[in-house]
Parts: sequence; structure tokens; C-alpha cells
Amino acid sequence: MVSRPRRITDVPRSSARVPFALAAALFLTACGGGVQGTPGAPGVRDPYFPRAGNGGYDVTHYGLALSYDPGSRELTGRAEITARATQDLSAFNLDLKGLDVGSVSVEGRGARWNRTGQELTVRPPGDLDRGETFHVRVGYSGTPETITDPDGSEEGWLRTADGALALGEPTGSAAWFPGSHHPGDKASYDIAVTVPAGLRAVSNGELRSETSGRGRSTFRWHTAEPMASYLAMVAIGRYDIRRSTTKSGLPLYVAVDPAEAKASAKVLARLPEILAWEEDAFGPYPFSAAGAVVDDADGVGYALETQTRPVFPGAPDTATLVHELAHQWFGDSVTPDSWQDMWLNEGFATYAEWLWEEEHGGDTADETFDALYRGDYYDDPASGEAVWAFPPARPSGAAHISDSPVYERGAMVLHKVRETVGDTAFRRIVRGWAAAHRHGNAGTADFTAYVEKKAPDRDFDVIWRDWLYGDGRPSRP
Repeated sequence: MVSRPRRITDVPRSSARVPFALAAALFLTACGGGVQGTPGAPGVRDPYFPRAGNGGYDVTHYGLALSYDPGSRELTGRAEITARATQDLSAFNLDLKGLDVGSVSVEGRGARWNRTGQELTVRPPGDLDRGETFHVRVGYSGTPETITDPDGSEEGWLRTADGALALGEPTGSAAWFPGSHHPGDKASYDIAVTVPAGLRAVSNGELRSETSGRGRSTFRWHTAEPMASYLAMVAIGRYDIRRSTTKSGLPLYVAVDPAEAKASAKVLARLPEILAWEEDAFGPYPFSAAGAVVDDADGVGYALETQTRPVFPGAPDTATLVHELAHQWFGDSVTPDSWQDMWLNEGFATYAEWLWEEEHGGDTADETFDALYRGDYYDDPASGEAVWAFPPARPSGAAHISDSPVYERGAMVLHKVRETVGDTAFRRIVRGWAAAHRHGNAGTADFTAYVEKKAPDRDFDVIWRDWLYGDGRPSRP
């Protein structure tokens, strides 16, 4: 994501709802009477979003069939979820905000369910054994919500002039499909979207088919590689579509609101060039497709690294395109264990901007680091001081996981590592980190351990203590 302030020289860029006490009583009932399993936890205790995600199972695949009418703003959905039980289960939860649930089945048999807040609690007809793969189908409908995050930004299902834009960081994906909405539970996806004729529906991965009839069009998208739910995206509207391939044969699909087409053309034409540069810097591109979406949704003032196809709220500048494409390695392929580890996404993507500028006639990474340290990187002194508000590995709360320390100071941590090991070793560390955790999850402790293993003759204690975890502006020797 990019929403932080930039230097002035840059271009701006139910069915039934059950009271909690009754839900608890139903849980106890489900656990009794000879039932061997226990309910899965209603959250994974993320440090900043403790109710996000669910315990007791791991999702392996989502099959989503959506139908949306921008006129009525009505969404009708069917989610087919494949998961593996990680414990003996008598019940499990799915995250779903708003919307009305019409039916739930497990293994083709009707299941009991109830709603408490964002939790859809499902009781299968029989216990699920640990290690068992099971299939859940949820039918739902309604007007999906726009969610205001703790930092005041908006996500979820967002209205556009001619359609909608579904964005999910950090928890907005729960506004349009049920699932386990935490970065630690990644899955493959098939997303089919039906819209009125004349509109298009764009999502992640590869477009497998598009069919039309009776005044409706259906677009079927497939994402084979694991994806965290916050990176899932749907864009509905009228778009100028450009399809091409890179020199290496990677398919590109770019969708741009016609009002933004002229302003976006020059920068988006550099997409193959930037991808090639990032492959050289970070290793092989981790997905089977790439591209971008440019669309202006109400209340959205940020770009987002949605997997394979980043979304921009207007014509991007080159730095923003470099940043969001770098996330395909750092954040999308190597996904954080928890929202506390956001600096591993944003620090790397920000440092990619520094490296690009350094190698394309702009400031060196040293010069950018020094300007941030002095406090004159930004024209606004308050923004310069904000870099030191908290350590990048310990954001001060859910409202601050996208603040400047996570971005700029996160990048400064990487620059200190580079200073310590030298350019050649740093390149090996960056490429090796992306390869070692490709399509997986990793946290801050994994990163520090990896760096120390790859450079055992170097001392990183001061970097971790002062730059990664320390409060305030570190001293410079």
C-alpha cells in the first residue's frame, strides 16, 4: 500500500443474528452429548486484529461466484471453501461482515449456523477429524459494506462511478465473502463475477473465460498460487483493457478507467521494464500473471498491492508503480505472519523505490537515508519527525500499521543491513529471502535469523536493537 506523504516534487498519488450469550450457549451444546471435537477459535489473536482469521482449520481453496448490480448495489454470492481441519472440530467460524446468509452446508449436508458480529459459526452435521479435508458452501446476499479502518481509510466494497471496487487490507475482504481473513491463511482462488452487459469484472490471476447472454456477462478468474484474503480484489466497471506479454512470456492484463487512460499510459507502459528490473533485483517473478487496475473509488486515496494486479486510485507515478510491483515479492509471495510484521511488506517495497531511483539517475539510497535521518526528506517538518514515532517492528496500534515508521524506517533498517554486509551480500540476502519463503508466511524473527545465518561474521545487534525495535531516533556512529 502507498498512502503516506511524499516529497512535493512527486506526483500525488443472516439471516439470523444471535446474541453473544445465546451463541456461547449454543457452542456449549455443540460440544456436549458425546461430541469428540471442540469448536475452532473465532480468531487467531493477531496483535492488532485479534478477531481476524479463525482457528481449527486451514483454507486451501476459495471458489467464489458473485453477481453484482451497480444500480441496486445488490451482491449475491456463493462461496465454496475447501479446508483442512487442524484439530478435531465440532464447530468452526468464518469471518463475514454484514450480508445475509441464506444457506450453509458442509460436505453437501445442511449445517446449523449462527451470526455474532463478524463471526459466522458453523456446526457441521458430524464432527470433522483432524487432518480431514472438508468442503463448505455458503449462500449469501445483500448490500456489501464499506469499512472504515482504524486509521480512517476505507476498504471493503467501495462504490465507483460505474461499478464497484473490492479492496481488503487489512480486513475488508470479509465484507464480500466468508472465509478465514488473516494473512496467515493463504489459499488458491477461483472468482467468477457476473455483471450487467457493457461492464467488465477484473480480479486476480488469469482470466480463464468471459461469456455473455441475456444482458449479463460473466468473467472467470483463476489464481493458482496461494493468496492472502486481503490481497483478493474485484473491480467492476467500464475499462480500457490492454493485454500483452513480457519478453519472458508473462501475460499482462491492465484495466484502466477511460477517464484515467491518457494520464496513465506513459507510466503503465513501463510495467514490463519495471518487472524485469525487479526480477533482476529480487529473483524470479512469483506468479503466473501480472498487470494493474486504475479506477477511482469513493474515499480511496491509496494504491494497494492486490496480488498479480495492483490497484491505483488514479494515474500512478513511476515510484508508486515500482512500490506496488515490488510487493508482489514482499507481501504477496512472502506474506507476513501477522499485521505486526507489516514493515516486511512496506520496508522492502519502499527500499525498492530507493534502489530504482539510485539506478535510474536519482538520489542514491545513501542520500535518501541521510535526508530522512536529518528530517528534510519531506517539505513538512512534522512528516520528518513522524518517521521516529515508533519502531517499525512494533507499531503503536492498529491505526498505525501503515504509518511512516513502517515504510521509511523499515527501509532504513534494510539500508543498515546493506551497509553492514556490502552490496553483493545484500543482493544475495534479498533474493534468498524472497526464494526461501516464496508463497509462504514469515515474521520479523524469521528475517533477523535469516540475515544472521547468511552473514554469520557480521554483528547486527545494534541494527535490531536501535533501528528495528528501538524507540526514537537512533544515534549514528
